[in-house]
Amino acid sequence: MAVLTTFICIVDGAITTVALPSIARQFDLTPAALTGVVVVYPVCLGMVIPASAWLVERHGGRRVLLLSLAAFTAAGGLCGAAPNLPLLIAARALQGLAAGLLMPTSQTLLFRTFTQAEQVRLSRLMIIPQQMAPAIAPLLGGLLVTSLSWRWVFYVNVPFGTAAVLFGALFLAEHRDRVAARLDLPGLLLCAAATATLMYGICAGPDLGWERPQVLGSLVAGAVLLTVAVRHQLRSPEPVLRLRLFRDRLFRDTNLISLVGYVPMLGAMFLGPIFIQEARGGSAMDSGSTTFTEAFGVLITMQVVSALYHRVGPRLIIGTGLLGVAGVMLLFATADAGTGLWTLRGYMFLLGLAMGAIFIPTTIASFSTVDRADVAHAATLNTVVRQTGSALAPAVVTSVLVLGASGAERAHPPLASYQLSYFVLAAIAVAAALFAFTVPDGPARSAAPAGRATGGAAGRVAGRVAGRAAGRAAGRARSGQKVG
Repeated sequence: MAVLTTFICIVDGAITTVALPSIARQFDLTPAALTGVVVVYPVCLGMVIPASAWLVERHGGRRVLLLSLAAFTAAGGLCGAAPNLPLLIAARALQGLAAGLLMPTSQTLLFRTFTQAEQVRLSRLMIIPQQMAPAIAPLLGGLLVTSLSWRWVFYVNVPFGTAAVLFGALFLAEHRDRVAARLDLPGLLLCAAATATLMYGICAGPDLGWERPQVLGSLVAGAVLLTVAVRHQLRSPEPVLRLRLFRDRLFRDTNLISLVGYVPMLGAMFLGPIFIQEARGGSAMDSGSTTFTEAFGVLITMQVVSALYHRVGPRLIIGTGLLGVAGVMLLFATADAGTGLWTLRGYMFLLGLAMGAIFIPTTIASFSTVDRADVAHAATLNTVVRQTGSALAPAVVTSVLVLGASGAERAHPPLASYQLSYFVLAAIAVAAALFAFTVPDGPARSAAPAGRATGGAAGRVAGRVAGRAAGRAAGRARSGQKVG
């Protein structure tokens, strides 16, 4: 269930940009006028994430996941059927609200169901949607737009989402570890407003220009709201965002690595297709087939990471991976208009090898010292951090590309701007790597002993899940409840 949910969300986020030119032609608009379609999704997503932990505790993870997945699926159908731009933006906003609940809720259920030793082994499975989806999405989007229409970029969510809802309704069991406290409504409104305002400024800044009044105003207002929200959360006995979890050094450090480390990794994934199509004059298919090799590198590395995690600990794995990312950025900085596609595919493959050492170890390590009752709140904070890093990546890249440029150079940056962008990403990766080597990962290593991290993974996981499911079913049968 978590695999399918993650795959649907990531594909939806990556596939939409492929359809923008066709949407512009459909509604007789310029591409710049479609900013709302792109920006409204992360803004609405950021608004609802702070409420996810409370909703899970109040209504249960199963119910929240199924309802949000159903809303996400329905919104995809509405996007495809939208007769005009305002209705398309409205449907996209609903989809963003639903997605804001999907990711932290599915992560909460996953970390409540499996022990950390099992999570290390399951990382081999979870990495598939996380890395294959961004690689598949551009190819799938191009095929749908070319063969059918832009509407099928959104319609494609409907069958997969419907299947996931039906599967979850039949087989997903409920998890609720504690009774929800009273909703901190002022804190929720402050966090939602701060997150949404900052997301708008970060996402719209590269397209509209950082000097535009609405961008500067949203960034300043977001910073003020964030300051007020943090003060309120720290003083509230039951905050909507449990910021006290950041007092735990391992949780704080791994989230900081995610925030900063996502910038060079996702920045490179964002910059690669632009470089291929703009600097080299390649096609969308050229860029899609080139970035696709990154996924294979990640899959290979994850096989090694899952075996080494309990032996060497996440600190060395993550730090080495970030240094590898920096090295690949330097390779990309040497590329020019004459660099062959197979050379760039090789660079993307190496990037995947390095990235595979970062994603899963940071996530698993961040939950190592989190109490079971705080898992939902930890997952919410993780999602906020990762979404912020995901938004910062294209903002940093685009800002460096147009640094000091004017006129035509803003629309078509010179080769030197691309090379400078890769150097900046390399510097950020090095800084994150040096910090990663200082992380105290003793608790993370002790939670994944060697005896439980090797051999018979699938059988033990399946047996444990089956045993838990049987126990829950028996308990419900005795109490006259429906077995879910």
